Amino acid sequence: MVYGIGTDICDVRRIRDSLARHGDRFAEKVLSEAELRTWRERTARWPERGLRYLATRFSAKEAFSKAIGLGMRMPMTWRACEVAKLPSGQPTIVLHGALKEWFEARGLVAHLSVTDETDYAASFCVVEKKTGTGA
Repeated sequence: MVYGIGTDICDVRRIRDSLARHGDRFAEKVLSEAELRTWRERTARWPERGLRYLATRFSAKEAFSKAIGLGMRMPMTWRACEVAKLPSGQPTIVLHGALKEWFEARGLVAHLSVTDETDYAASFCVVEKKTGTGA
């Protein structure tokens, strides 16, 4: 059963401006430790690719927060929500701490799609309630 649906479109230029204003602090606020390592590696090799990586993660976390109905309020935090990849390359949500506990207690599962172009990153997230869970 569908629990919630979230979508987000992010202007990559806005992310570029935030990085220019706040430096790495902006990325450190939004990205988990694993995401931060990947962002730094990509930025070092190809800055534009690093920028789009950050924009897609920002967008995906916004879409996920909408799908779970919390927005950016506890237990949802930027760093507790991580966007990773399955071996197939499919994006997936990995949760940490109180957000993970909250999500699992409700018997939820997330499905995520992300995309980016030169100026925009977009994400779509569907959260389902696992069948047979009483929470």
